[in-house]
Amino acid sequence: MIVELKPEQKKVLDRAAQSGMSPEEVLDQAFAVIHEQHQDLDWMIDDGEAISAQIARGFAQAERGELLDPDEAAQVLRDRRARRLIA
Repeated sequence: MIVELKPEQKKVLDRAAQSGMSPEEVLDQAFAVIHEQHQDLDWMIDDGEAISAQIARGFAQAERGELLDPDEAAQVLRDRRARRLIA
C-alpha cells in the first residue's frame, strides 16, 4: 500500500526521526491512539442505555442539590477510568 503524506504529516515524521524514533514507531503510536479511541467509542455505543441512565440520575441529583465539588468529581472519573482500563 502506498500512502501519500501531507506536508504536516511529513514534518511529524521528520521531528520524530530527529528525536530518534523511526517512522514505524511513529505509526505504531498513531495506530495505538486510534485503537484506543475506537475502544472508547465501542464502549459508549455498547453501553449507551446505561450511560443515558447515569446521565439522567446525575441530572436528578443536581436538581436535588447533591453535587460533588470539582476535586471529588475528578477523582470519581479517574477511578472509573482506572477500573475500565483494568478490565
